[in-house]
Amino acid sequence: MQAGTETLQASTITVAADGALGSITLNRPDKLNPLSTLTLDELVAAARWFDARPAVKVVVVAGSGRAFSAGADLAAFTAAADGAGGLREAADAGRRMADAIEAMRAVTVARLHGHCVGGGVVLAAACDLRVAAEDTRFSIPEVDLGIPLAWGGIPRLVREIGPARTKELVMTCRPFGAAEAQAIGFLNRVVPEAGLEVAVQELVGQLVGKSALTLGGTKRQVNAVTDGMVGTTRSWNDADALVTAVHDPESQASAMAYLKRVGGR
Repeated sequence: MQAGTETLQASTITVAADGALGSITLNRPDKLNPLSTLTLDELVAAARWFDARPAVKVVVVAGSGRAFSAGADLAAFTAAADGAGGLREAADAGRRMADAIEAMRAVTVARLHGHCVGGGVVLAAACDLRVAAEDTRFSIPEVDLGIPLAWGGIPRLVREIGPARTKELVMTCRPFGAAEAQAIGFLNRVVPEAGLEVAVQELVGQLVGKSALTLGGTKRQVNAVTDGMVGTTRSWNDADALVTAVHDPESQASAMAYLKRVGGR
């Protein structure tokens, strides 16, 4: 670790700040970096930690190992749902995460590779800029799993790729590649996997030399404009839709059929 580097203690992510540069790395590579309720809470804590360090201008959000993120950790979600009000609290953790990442003072750059699934797509959408390896595979399987895309994912996707494409990708659950993701406006840059780190460093280098005032002002002005068109504040009740779907018989049957199909491949 370099001298002067600060770190935040966490269990499922690594968080570091070194001068104007910061990083948040999902760090459960053996499970393809699932987003458990603990991870979501730690991402909120990381966002607040960086907001207390105004010298940090750019934060890179990445995943360790073979993937960016396999999405929501449904097993951990179920385990965290015990007790009065526990289910809704767990269901709302993803929205709190996305809101915290999006509201960060620093500019956030998502470094995407491998698989970026469901909640991982929402995390990436909450970042300001996105760079992906050309073999990155995206998918939003929530509807196949009998649950809605929650966590404020719908308004964020509408904001980035438009309503018709959002409906198609969320309702069909079909996977799509980095080239399509860039073509529809979700990605800023797509590069060969071997050049991903260099491309991210190049983009970060273009940003950190600029003043924090102008970077932050631009980010907030763009966010204010898009919030006026497609606001995310209405997503507070995403958790209620998620809880309802968990108890809906037809949704449960859809999930079982999907898991049977996937398990039989």
